[in-house]
Amino acid sequence: MNLPIVVDLDGTLTPTDTLVESLLKYVRKSPLNLFRVVGLGRQERAVFKSHIADHTSISGELLPYNEQFLQYLKEEKAKGRRIVLATAAHRSIADAVSSHLDIFDDVLATDGTHNLKGKEKLAAIRQNLGEQFVYAGNSRADIPIWKECKHAILVGVPSQVARSMRQQVAVEREFKWPAPDLKVLMKALRVHQWLKNLLLFVPLLTAINLSSFSRLWHVIVAFVAFSLAASSTYIFNDLLDIENDRAHPRKCTRPFASGKLSILTGVIMSVVLMIVAVVLALSLSQGFFFMLMLYVMMTVFYTLVLKEIVLIDVLMLSLLYTLRILAGSIATPVKTSFWLMAFSVFIFFSLALVKRCAELVTMDEKGKMGTYGRDYWVEDLRVLWPLGVGAALAAVVMFGLFISAPETRIGYATPDMLWLVAIALIYWQSRLWVMTSRGQMHHDPVIFAITDRGSQYIVFIMIVMTIMARFISIKLIP
Repeated sequence: MNLPIVVDLDGTLTPTDTLVESLLKYVRKSPLNLFRVVGLGRQERAVFKSHIADHTSISGELLPYNEQFLQYLKEEKAKGRRIVLATAAHRSIADAVSSHLDIFDDVLATDGTHNLKGKEKLAAIRQNLGEQFVYAGNSRADIPIWKECKHAILVGVPSQVARSMRQQVAVEREFKWPAPDLKVLMKALRVHQWLKNLLLFVPLLTAINLSSFSRLWHVIVAFVAFSLAASSTYIFNDLLDIENDRAHPRKCTRPFASGKLSILTGVIMSVVLMIVAVVLALSLSQGFFFMLMLYVMMTVFYTLVLKEIVLIDVLMLSLLYTLRILAGSIATPVKTSFWLMAFSVFIFFSLALVKRCAELVTMDEKGKMGTYGRDYWVEDLRVLWPLGVGAALAAVVMFGLFISAPETRIGYATPDMLWLVAIALIYWQSRLWVMTSRGQMHHDPVIFAITDRGSQYIVFIMIVMTIMARFISIKLIP
């Protein structure tokens, strides 16, 4: 039990792959780097890793770790055992991890000439420690080292490999990664965010034309297509924004940021979801397919560039919400009022600002100066508060113009009853802003509006009043 423990990094000490994360950061800096990666891939592995490491950095503090295994290493370190980090990751990454954890006596890692994997790692271990050592690894690539070590520590090893190793070498300890369950997968897909795609039903609902089964079926298919495409872009965003998510007080629990799902799994999920969404969109019409592709391109552009530009990000979010309504109009097809579209831009601009203000309030409570990965500072609240409230009131004005529009006067039995909806809208939006100022807005405002009991009552009242205005003729003015 006094033998030194040699610890692998990727997949063992941390569930993630630091090279893949470095590649994502490299591509995020400039999409053109994707073509450079293809060219660099022809070079030797050590040279390739060195180039990526020269242009990116991985924070040892923000990486997720196998806490149970890490605690075991700390206990063994306290007993006097020598702990060595031996990894195929680049030296800069290994040093960052070693500096943060402060439990390693030595670090063996890839440099500009040697890729420390498999036999090369075994040779480096023997050169530094001799033949007597314990090795902790996680995959088939570690089998040559396990066969030559005195004892093995298995961390998250596939069951078939684990059975084979137990027959060939003495196993000191085993640690398992928890298998991702349905809840983790649903969280990665952000199924709760699919509620936003109910906006596709707005044109059909405002026209109060649910009698046509074909139109209803079209909007249901459109809803599924948008939801799958949205989940694909959410995963894409989470993969690119993984380090910023880890630094965020709530986003750090997301499946990819926490390491509960691997980056490779995320890439596969994103591609498959997008393919299915495209097939469904094409089954409706070319027009709807165009709207879906426009939504995806805007989302990707937002993720890569616009999300870090102050105010442009919230404006883009409001346009993405409005795009859903327009897409629903094309899928149905049902003509949508110009004033209703203008209303949606203002109200979603206000809700996007609610989200930013809520994040800044949280940062202020924690003594932070600003948000992670976005160009917002706590002091910006003095501008964002009136801007958001003003957008909310502008949305009510647009709704009033919708009530006065000729098509509304003709299509509704009692259009003036919609003014009661406008009053409820004023109260609801004011309530959101008050809760935000109190630091009680802990979710996306759209999701909060759907899950909050008070908001549910208000929305229900607005829907009932809209239906009554459409079908019930009431003489309000003598």
